[in-house]
Amino acid sequence: MGKVVGFELSSQEPEKAATFYSKVFDWEISEPKWDYWAVTSLKDSGASGVKGGISKGPRDFPHGTRIQIEVESIDQTISKATSEGAMVVREKMEFEGFFLAYLVDPTGNGIGLIQHK
Repeated sequence: MGKVVGFELSSQEPEKAATFYSKVFDWEISEPKWDYWAVTSLKDSGASGVKGGISKGPRDFPHGTRIQIEVESIDQTISKATSEGAMVVREKMEFEGFFLAYLVDPTGNGIGLIQHK
């Protein structure tokens, strides 16, 4: 199986998306270059994570890519996310070994939240 090595979130409102992910998940977002905001979720030099970016999506396909984001607490993250304009698509669900929830960020991108037990 392949492993995720990056991601790109497309949006017609990339500045709004950058603000959302920075505030809710504490991601570091670079200044835009060619309508692309580089993103890193790596706060500590020894931490693992995935690099990616946020881009202005084309008008005929303005949003894309749902990613799974591991969090310490789905409940706390949902609270923070909804206060920043996210919409819950699937409430917290319990599975063997983890919890899962689906949200749509304020710009229409779908994201999944995973909390391991």
